[in-house]
Amino acid sequence: MVFNVSDSTDRKTLLDFPREIEKKEHVWIPMSDGTRLAATIWLPKDATENPVPAILEYLPYRKDDFTAIRDSIRHPYFAGHGYASIRVDIRGTGNSDGFLPDEYLEQEHDDALEVFDWIGKQSWATGDLGMIGKSWGGFNGLQVAARQHPALKTIITLCSTDDRYADDVHYRGGNVLASDMLWWASTMFAYSARPQDPEVVGESWKENWLKRLNTTPYVNKWMSHQTRDNYWKHGSICEDYSDIQIPVFTVGGWQDGYTDAVFRLIENLPYSKGIIGPWAHEYPEVATPEPTIGFLQECLRWWDQWLKGIDTGVKEDPKLITWIQDNELPKVNYDERPGKWVVDSSWPSKNVNQKHFWLKDGKLVNEQNSNEKVVVPSVQEHGYYAGVFCPFGEPGDLPSDQRLENGKSVVFTSDPFEENFDMLGHPVFDMEFTSDQENALVAIRLCVKAPTGESTLISWGMLNLNHLNSHEHPEALEVGKKYQASIKLDSVGQSIPADHVLEVAISPTYWPQAWPSPKPVTLEIYTGENTKLNLPVRTPQPEVDDSIHFDTPETAQVIDREILRTENRTRNVSHNTITNVWQLDDFSDEGERLLPHNGLKHGSINKNTYTIQSGNPLAAKAQCEWEMTVGRGDWEVKLITNSEMTSDSHTFYLTNTMTAYHNGKECFQNTWKKEIPRVYQ
Repeated sequence: MVFNVSDSTDRKTLLDFPREIEKKEHVWIPMSDGTRLAATIWLPKDATENPVPAILEYLPYRKDDFTAIRDSIRHPYFAGHGYASIRVDIRGTGNSDGFLPDEYLEQEHDDALEVFDWIGKQSWATGDLGMIGKSWGGFNGLQVAARQHPALKTIITLCSTDDRYADDVHYRGGNVLASDMLWWASTMFAYSARPQDPEVVGESWKENWLKRLNTTPYVNKWMSHQTRDNYWKHGSICEDYSDIQIPVFTVGGWQDGYTDAVFRLIENLPYSKGIIGPWAHEYPEVATPEPTIGFLQECLRWWDQWLKGIDTGVKEDPKLITWIQDNELPKVNYDERPGKWVVDSSWPSKNVNQKHFWLKDGKLVNEQNSNEKVVVPSVQEHGYYAGVFCPFGEPGDLPSDQRLENGKSVVFTSDPFEENFDMLGHPVFDMEFTSDQENALVAIRLCVKAPTGESTLISWGMLNLNHLNSHEHPEALEVGKKYQASIKLDSVGQSIPADHVLEVAISPTYWPQAWPSPKPVTLEIYTGENTKLNLPVRTPQPEVDDSIHFDTPETAQVIDREILRTENRTRNVSHNTITNVWQLDDFSDEGERLLPHNGLKHGSINKNTYTIQSGNPLAAKAQCEWEMTVGRGDWEVKLITNSEMTSDSHTFYLTNTMTAYHNGKECFQNTWKKEIPRVYQ
């Protein structure tokens, strides 16, 4: 995960703003229990004489080093346009006091409300507040908005979710998201162990660091809640959308892992607006692939409307603006995704209708006239070419040519289309099936095949078939009994060209996205009226679609940084033909940087390995390793972590090891082991 700023030649860097900016570093915000949160504040120099609304970004990612580069282009921009832009380290992270035992805790939300109270008492503040954030900051923006603090007037949430169980990095479709469950836990295992800065907090950093180093790995808690229980309902604002009574601007990208939430939010929050571009997990003014947009200008329009009462026209903006991507041949990263902006005044949209395809003799056909039984066996190595669940725009993130996967699943193919058509929304695959095992899953891939044969993955979805009736109360399947399942695939905004065909691939495995079922599974799919592909086909509206225009991206000037070690990414799939072991090695050296303004340097290296053996689901193993450094001058700390996850038929086995070094000498080592029963996984 690289928090950097791309060097786009199309972005405009502003050096002068309507109001002169003052930066206040190492500001302490006191909590009622004596804890102090560390903040950096950018605000107009004359704000004491002319108070301004405030904008809060509230993260665990260390404002003074790890996010300092990205913060520098955004917060001064808002301050220069008449806002106090405030960046706060969550309790237990960065220079804030304490340690962080888990994500999205009630304590995190309570602290945010106290931050609001503190801001309201400052001489430079009008008392009106907004929140902005991507990923974690987008999540907690929604969660804090549901607490209904009177000062919080609006939020902007990017790359976030309203549903912590069904739509995050832990579980997908009720399956353990093997590619990310351990990886994200291992990431926070290392991130949360980084110390405070002794130059800022003094000698107390050592005592606090020991508490951070001893924090129990989050994966132990996450794997102890394999169903949608109260643990996941906490912080999932989909439990009661009416808790959010303020305007919400929600933003996503087609390469991001959280785009589906944009559709749910604009459907269920009456004061909401959504934009979806072609982007990865990043802010749209700096994201890849192109086109980027003048997102900070869009933010100002939003802030000015809801925090200053200026009529900027956002009340008349369409409910949803999306980028319909042209079809492209498969590549593991794109610099640009050609396409077009389209507008929908509501969601669900009257412009989108369902088109159905049934299955017959290996084909997708327009009419239901078949009653066949299709056998779908397990191939454990199916899924290695899926790309990563949540791309950050790094090389190698995206799916490879799906011809590498199609031989490991059962594929149905349409005839070549005679005309182009657009899709917007969720494809859904309905199927009638039986299983030869009590525990089973199904994965569905939707691909576009070019006339030249290349197959591009455009959407996928999976479902733990033990969760047919409920994610909260799963049930064993009855072997041989017919069931009906509906698998919602990831949302798409895609143009399908004439002469191309659609492919639907079905499999009871998808490693390493889904942790495999305990035993090899064979599904039987029945191709009658209950088994079909449903596509969300959008009718173009040229008179309104052609009216959309975004300004060239603007930012403040990025801070100086010295590159001590450049970034490097490799991603390799290997197959030992003697042992029939398959392995994915995903290595990312995220580089090392020195920040001249405060002397801090920081770097990280991550390696993730996913292994399985043909025919043997119990050989599945995920291993995630991190090396993280932070320091200044003669003070440097390094963290080395190793996280592993395996299973047998009944139990998951977790091992996490942390080793810490201070100025080159080992000063801490601990290993956490945990055994957790499988619950219909």
